Amino acid sequence: MPKDQQKISVLNKLKEQTSPIALGKLLEGLALNYSARAVRRWIDEWVKKGIVHKTGKKSGTRYLAFKNKAIEPADIYFSPESLKIIKQIKVPYELRKPVEYKPKWLIEYRPNIDFYLSPTQLEKLDAVGNRAKHYKAAGTYARQIYNRLLIDLSYNSSRLEGNTYSLQEAEKLIMEGAETPGKLDEEKTMILNHKDAIRFLVDNSDQAEIQEATICNLHFLLSDGLVSSQYAGKVRDYGVRIGNSTYIPLENPELLHNYLKNICNKANQITNPFEKSIFLLAHIAYLQAFVDVNKRTARLSANFPLTYANLVPLSFDAVKKSDYVDAMIAIYELNNIKPLVDVYMHSYEQAAEQYDATVGAIGFDRVRVQYRQQRREIMRYVVTNKLRGAKMKDYVDAEVSKFADISDQKQLVSHIREDLEQLGSHNIAGMGVTIEQVRDWREEK
Repeated sequence: MPKDQQKISVLNKLKEQTSPIALGKLLEGLALNYSARAVRRWIDEWVKKGIVHKTGKKSGTRYLAFKNKAIEPADIYFSPESLKIIKQIKVPYELRKPVEYKPKWLIEYRPNIDFYLSPTQLEKLDAVGNRAKHYKAAGTYARQIYNRLLIDLSYNSSRLEGNTYSLQEAEKLIMEGAETPGKLDEEKTMILNHKDAIRFLVDNSDQAEIQEATICNLHFLLSDGLVSSQYAGKVRDYGVRIGNSTYIPLENPELLHNYLKNICNKANQITNPFEKSIFLLAHIAYLQAFVDVNKRTARLSANFPLTYANLVPLSFDAVKKSDYVDAMIAIYELNNIKPLVDVYMHSYEQAAEQYDATVGAIGFDRVRVQYRQQRREIMRYVVTNKLRGAKMKDYVDAEVSKFADISDQKQLVSHIREDLEQLGSHNIAGMGVTIEQVRDWREEK
């Protein structure tokens, strides 16, 4: 059961009580997969918001929900201030004024002086997200949890776009290639595109800076087959509109390029990875530089700073589509980021708990990470020198034997061969080869 549904279930269980109940007794009435620590944290939040009444101290502490207070899922993580902001964009569409792109919101942002996240929020995010302090190489943590990230982010990001694949169906499609009967081809393509884009994200998680080309590559992988090929990965040259919003995005291609570069430049100046992440999440979506797939591009872009810093990635777990849309419309029409901050904080806390369990359940591919640079150099040489068949095998074996421990050589050779087979536009960044060189090498194989 998703975390937001668990949270609602706990609240409903509290509302069923006719008298105050102890935490231990409450947990006995819940399913076995409920974390006591998480339930305690949720209840503490509700106490502060006046949703639950707390009596007693220590072992005598008891809780009771106020039954006369109507609770919606959004109330659980939207602050009262954010709910007031959302109320403004809930006014009927025809009564809201059209608004254009406001460059001022981007231009006036001063990296490391202005912050969308408060010091308390940054401290909290670091406390829950810094699960890999012992890793020194950038991107190591993302590679350790790769399969879980692949499934969770592909599923949740697609879900926020209205994709009807369930988590289990998405996992089967991603890991086994098993399609679900009755689903639209567009839905399948959307999820598989996320798979390619996340591979690109992880393969480039050792890159400190975000470039315009990085964002365009990400958009190409996410939009391939879903938009006209002439616009996949390319800044648009005509106007677009946003559904259910009065926001009118910028239409000048030259300005779109300039502001996209400006977003990247400002992001690269931000030293805190969480602030950098939410900055990218908000501004890439707000600019709407592409014909479509802008929010998906923003969601994956927001993970670059996190994976580089070996922090838990943001998978947008436990976020309702309607809440995410409300948060984005608040940005489009009001340039107010507070609802998105609430969504970000809530989702990130849920993700951190999920990935804790993942790390404990999987092994870490030390060989792949330890020899990452040498592996890429060998692949670059194979492609640029068009080595094939026996020559390729002999070269790879000989090079690996020069630097890898004997116990690691067989596994490393296997990784290199597998990576060469899968080499394409989505994973050549940082290798020093072009897609044309890869195609030439493949044609002569």
